[in-house]
Amino acid sequence: MSRVYWDSMLFIYLLEGHSVFGPKVRTILQGMIMRRDILCTSIFSIGEVLTGPRRRGSYSGVDAVNRFFSSGSVEILPLDMKTVQAYGVICATVRVRQADGIHLASASEANVDLFFTNDAALHKLSVPGIKFFADLDAKII
Repeated sequence: MSRVYWDSMLFIYLLEGHSVFGPKVRTILQGMIMRRDILCTSIFSIGEVLTGPRRRGSYSGVDAVNRFFSSGSVEILPLDMKTVQAYGVICATVRVRQADGIHLASASEANVDLFFTNDAALHKLSVPGIKFFADLDAKII
């Protein structure tokens, strides 16, 4: 059993049924369920995932996102003082976008085993508290 962090895009691919990446994310999730991994993400991710349905005026999409994140299947990590301190350190030492800094700080403070992202630039990073980075083509056993 591992603690696995997903950045927002994986949830967007899954919940919006992306034609290319959606099936990959579903496969990753099925493997995680079989291994009894703990899926976690920052509370910030919920806001990012809600942006698309809100822009489209899709009330059913907003409801689906809220139901998914309220289901208990995802551990929602807080954005607290400890996390924002880690964010400050990460953004001061590594060139990342602000949103990525929030995700990295959240994952770091949660001491995740694996950080899943489709952002190739993040795969090259070394961040204390995050053991490994993986993309959507990673074979996780």
